[in-house]
Amino acid sequence: MIDIYKQTERQRAKARTRKRMHVEIDQENYEYKPADKPIDYYDNDTQQNVGIYVRVSTDDVRQTTSFELQKQYYEEFVIQHPNWKLIKIYADEGISGTSLKHRDAFNEMIADSRAGKLSLIITKSVSRFARNVVDCIGLVRDLAEQKPPVGVFFESECIFSLNDESQMALTFQATMAEEESHTRSRSMETSLRMRLDHGIPLTPKLLGYTHDENGNLIINPEEAPTVKLAFCMYLYGYSSQQIADTLNALGRKSYLGNVNWTSNAVVQVLRNERHCGDVVTRKTYTISYRTHKSAKNRGERPQSTYHKHHEAIVSRDDFIAVQRMLDNAKYKNKSFLPELRVIDSGILKGFVVINPRWAGFKEGDYFNASQSAYIEDENDVNTAHAQEEIKIEVEAGDFDLRGFEITRSEFFDSVNRPCITFSNNQIMLNTECVRKLGEKNYIELLINPIERKFAIRTTAKSNRQAVICSKVSQKIYYTKPIPSAAFQNTVF
Repeated sequence: MIDIYKQTERQRAKARTRKRMHVEIDQENYEYKPADKPIDYYDNDTQQNVGIYVRVSTDDVRQTTSFELQKQYYEEFVIQHPNWKLIKIYADEGISGTSLKHRDAFNEMIADSRAGKLSLIITKSVSRFARNVVDCIGLVRDLAEQKPPVGVFFESECIFSLNDESQMALTFQATMAEEESHTRSRSMETSLRMRLDHGIPLTPKLLGYTHDENGNLIINPEEAPTVKLAFCMYLYGYSSQQIADTLNALGRKSYLGNVNWTSNAVVQVLRNERHCGDVVTRKTYTISYRTHKSAKNRGERPQSTYHKHHEAIVSRDDFIAVQRMLDNAKYKNKSFLPELRVIDSGILKGFVVINPRWAGFKEGDYFNASQSAYIEDENDVNTAHAQEEIKIEVEAGDFDLRGFEITRSEFFDSVNRPCITFSNNQIMLNTECVRKLGEKNYIELLINPIERKFAIRTTAKSNRQAVICSKVSQKIYYTKPIPSAAFQNTVF
């Protein structure tokens, strides 16, 4: 009985639904308004404000021919449509399509579209519009959401962005365009590696050199004196800005052929290892084919160095000296090449004074300087290396300490004893140490690499190696970090 009752109710519900679907419309009280005709690229009856976009990716002469032909073709193309009005041809020459950066004409076209100046954009293909899926699809959808919408017609693929049926095809073509750019990038990377593996480094244009018929670097007698002058002046203590001003005053031309020297341009000349006859490959690399951003090669890519690859303009010793001075300049040391000073007598014999603003010295320099203090008595050096024999007397019942290491008590009591802390690129004296120094808060940093000891001693403010270790507030001295980026990785 229950099942029959449910079936009857279900049939009645269906009958009521069918009755509602067969309602007769009262034509006298009903009004129908059709939707506006959708924008269609193939509809010549609609007024369109047209923008044409053309692009070539390189500055090659053959690409210039393609560039001009594209412009002429689309000018004639628009004339064939009487209801179309050509607003502007937006043209980017020698610009990659994987990024929106530096595409001034393209960005201008998008801005005009958003401002309502354009209703239709025509371009040759998806790859001309963009070689980045996110940029291509994102911009097309953004333009379609404008009021009124702006359509993009890709001629080669016959895709009109405002056509709903074209979305899948557009996404596929945009992906193919990006992957094509990726493939070319990998091909160039492979080609470059093959050149390097076979000993054929790239040697682009450089001040002081020209290329012979075989592509080898040979000295340019007209430009080489400019390079020599820059190195000579820097070694004599002139700043890069002073050198730039001098070169401008003398009318010396850069490798670009103009007289517009800047401090950075001078540094680039001083940093280039090819001026001393060497070639270092892959100093930078491209992080992504999409952004074309480059970064310094710190081991991410293979790198090769070719020594004595070509004739040098400056000696290797002069080049190395200039590199050390340039490295040191970022630590605000403007002096000429300093010398390491070693203490040759007294309780601090063998300790070397650390220059806190000089990054040019290496581990061997400190060791040799310290060792020079012991030349008169070679046994001192041997004594410094020898480990002192420690004898411990024990009695019955004492702990057996054999095999244990003895640790200095200062490691466990750094509050009430003078203590120095070494951390990331800075050194700090503790409060007790600062209190003992008091007003004498200018100190020298000393190191004995042979005995592996570090020391400090007070000094005058006028000492070029002096650093300040504390600051005063209300007559109380507080510890102040000492920058150690210039030497910490070397001495420790």
